[in-house]
Amino acid sequence: MKLSDFDYPLPKELIAQYPLKERDAARLLVLNRKQGTIEHHLFKDTIDYFQEDDLLVLNDTKVLPSRLIGSRLTGGKVELLLLRQKSGLTFEALIRPSRVKPKEKIIFTPPFLQRRDSMRERAGFNGGRISGEISAKNEITFQAKNIDTIYNLGVMPLPPYIKRDSEDLDNIYYQTVYAQELGSIASPTAGLHFTKELLAQIKAQGVNIAYITLHISYSTFKPVKIEDITQHKMEKEYFQVSKEAQKSINEAGAKKARIFAVGTTACRALETYARGHKEGYTDLFIYPGYKFRMTDCLITNFHLPRTTLFMLVCAFAGEKLIKKAYQEAIDKKYRFYSYGDAMLIV
Repeated sequence: MKLSDFDYPLPKELIAQYPLKERDAARLLVLNRKQGTIEHHLFKDTIDYFQEDDLLVLNDTKVLPSRLIGSRLTGGKVELLLLRQKSGLTFEALIRPSRVKPKEKIIFTPPFLQRRDSMRERAGFNGGRISGEISAKNEITFQAKNIDTIYNLGVMPLPPYIKRDSEDLDNIYYQTVYAQELGSIASPTAGLHFTKELLAQIKAQGVNIAYITLHISYSTFKPVKIEDITQHKMEKEYFQVSKEAQKSINEAGAKKARIFAVGTTACRALETYARGHKEGYTDLFIYPGYKFRMTDCLITNFHLPRTTLFMLVCAFAGEKLIKKAYQEAIDKKYRFYSYGDAMLIV
């Protein structure tokens, strides 16, 4: 199975740079796998596709403000993406520029010293500059009071195809309305379209809702560089299926009710649970040929070519049908990627 099989051309102007003001006003492409049909709706119309006793599974991970901008003592900007806490105040990080050397000291200044950030003030954030030392390749050790002091200096880690700096609005729109568990460096973007009102309407229709957690790490976005994709290795990401979620999932199975996974992360967590794992780390890589055990329907955004995310949706609906749907979305000028429109695969 070749990496080149998962490529497709996309006009750059279709990459969404900002979220819509109304989350559920995004467009929705509905793909029926059995019939091979495509319909076009708005995301708020997802309610029409649920039946009583269906289970909607949401990933309640919360995005950390893990992108930090610092200054070198010799001058020049340094950008960090904090990937994970290794021990104490030492973090694994993506560091740009790569020419920054070990033992070099970096100074970080809170964003709200340059511009007023009312959200942070209301949340009780305060403080001043802190410093960090590049302690090894892809590693930094901070001199700070605690981990909160570090993240207080950060902003939302928007993906690189969004060609702008993070703004105040991203603190709201790059989190799902049900985000609870801090731990991700990216948003589970399929869930960004839900509003509290839409979720209440879905629940009132007799649909059950379960919350599981998968903290999105760099693994989700790590480029596939091997032409034979079966040799690609996913890095591990933490997940948890709570006892309450387990009960809901098991009841859905007993009733033979459909399970809707919201996003590829929820899907991977569900499929890991189907293999008998309730909590820990998953490196499950789903690509065509995979046999889904628990996911009946999938709500997802449109994904970059040649990525494990695109491979997962191809596994779920078939390469030919997914490419047909993507081409129709391009022809109808859907908005793509994190802040873009959505797809429901039934």
